[in-house]
Amino acid sequence: MSTLTPPTPDAVTPAPVTLRGPVRVLLRVHRRPLQIVGAAAALGMLWMVGLSLWSDRSSADFAASGCSVEHTVPSCGTTVRDFLDGQMLLNDTQNQAALLLMVLPALVGAFMAGPVIARELESGTFRLSWSQSVSPARWLAAKLVAPAVLTVAVTSALAAVFAWFWSRDDDSFYARAWYEEFVYRSLGTVPVAHALLGLAIGTLAGLLVRRTVAAMATTVVASGLLLAAFDTVRFSLWPIRTDVAAIRSGYGVPTDSWSGAQGYVTTTGERLPAEVCQEPTGDILECLAPHGSSERYYDYHPASHFWPLQLVETGILLALAALAVFAAFRVLRRLHG
Repeated sequence: MSTLTPPTPDAVTPAPVTLRGPVRVLLRVHRRPLQIVGAAAALGMLWMVGLSLWSDRSSADFAASGCSVEHTVPSCGTTVRDFLDGQMLLNDTQNQAALLLMVLPALVGAFMAGPVIARELESGTFRLSWSQSVSPARWLAAKLVAPAVLTVAVTSALAAVFAWFWSRDDDSFYARAWYEEFVYRSLGTVPVAHALLGLAIGTLAGLLVRRTVAAMATTVVASGLLLAAFDTVRFSLWPIRTDVAAIRSGYGVPTDSWSGAQGYVTTTGERLPAEVCQEPTGDILECLAPHGSSERYYDYHPASHFWPLQLVETGILLALAALAVFAAFRVLRRLHG
């Protein structure tokens, strides 16, 4: 066979299909913002750890001083004020860390929608990748893989440090409960799932809008609306526990529970709103007698419902993220084949 004879098709070895090259290009192009985000996350975690350790020392010194917040004497004024200032700093740091984790999905989504996806489509630089044996599907997969891995790693680390920070200081003077929105959204698996959904929304928005600023704005609005929607429905994501107790029995909802609706219940099981008997004078039982009620009901989530609520919300968020990614690939295929 002549040296100029082309090889038969059976002799041609197809090149392996990998995402290593496109991922490396993505990380190199966006290395500066990724480095800034990583440094900011590391500084935030170090600040939480350092402040928690300092708070332990401050609390121990205050306990050894013999002073009391509830029964302050003139000689303890400065000591109590310094202690409460430290507790307020602790609370403010928790709020700021929770706020960071709350806005992280929108930031991740905006990064995907604008610089990663829409800017390439808007400027036409995606054609360079597609002309170098990189199919549109591989191009989009590479755009998703690296940010997804980094998002999971950074968000998981921040959520883990925040959980440690909050659990160590949940008995502080200004402690916040696990079910408060700022705290709940920063604990467990929910912040990671929200961040992945933000990434998926940003990818879909970038492909649909194909304008950098408009795609980023669309992603931020969509992420904010979804966050508000889950805050609204979260209480009903897991079966609520209901207790019924006789009026004036001294019953109270268990400590550290997430309280919901309260009111009165009749002998037939009908619920009456709490406002049905709120006269400033007169006996409550006499007021309820015409309604056939002598008991009060309490809807709540005990602390043991934390993980069921977390896992249900996480599952819904991941399903929505998968649906958004599927839609993104369908949009890409429809636009570019």
